[in-house]
Amino acid sequence: MPRKFIAVAGNIGAGKTELVQFLCKKYGLKAFYEPNETNPYLDDFYRDMKAWAFHSQVYFLTHKLRLHRQLMADPATAVQDRTIYEDAEIFAQNLYQQKLISARDWRMYRELYESVCETLQPPDLMIFLKCPVRTLKKRIARRGRAMEAEIPTEYLQRLNRLYLAWRERYSLSPVIELPTDKLDYLTDLVHRLDVFRQLERYL
Repeated sequence: MPRKFIAVAGNIGAGKTELVQFLCKKYGLKAFYEPNETNPYLDDFYRDMKAWAFHSQVYFLTHKLRLHRQLMADPATAVQDRTIYEDAEIFAQNLYQQKLISARDWRMYRELYESVCETLQPPDLMIFLKCPVRTLKKRIARRGRAMEAEIPTEYLQRLNRLYLAWRERYSLSPVIELPTDKLDYLTDLVHRLDVFRQLERYL
């Protein structure tokens, strides 16, 4: 199979990690995951979001750039769990809209982000996972991660709106949309074959 770069995008709890693991098992792809655990600003950010939001997002952007360059250089077909585009278009944008990042810092961040994107190979395929907030909350509760336990419903709703708006303007690659509240490709054979057919047009 020729080398490809597949990106998996979606809100918290939409099923990104499960899909990445599923694709790796089925097609022998190499997975790249976001570097959440290593962010030295996270504790400060949760204590004082307005003071540390910009620093935290620059950290994520820097390390997503490094990760993206690693997967570009890797000879294996890569699948990425959350992209550099989501960092800026969803999470940093949300912090700016909530006035946790100043207008001056936001202009600087966007200039940096857009300059970074000019140097990057876009995905060959974007898999966009759509899921209603009600289902997201059930999945988040079921997996029981401590840092996700208190995520407000309103926060997930804002992220979902930003994801849908970004999806409308995204044009770097073909997109497959998967409604993960309705598709059970992990256990349902018919759903699984449908996902395989869609993916294999691009793989």
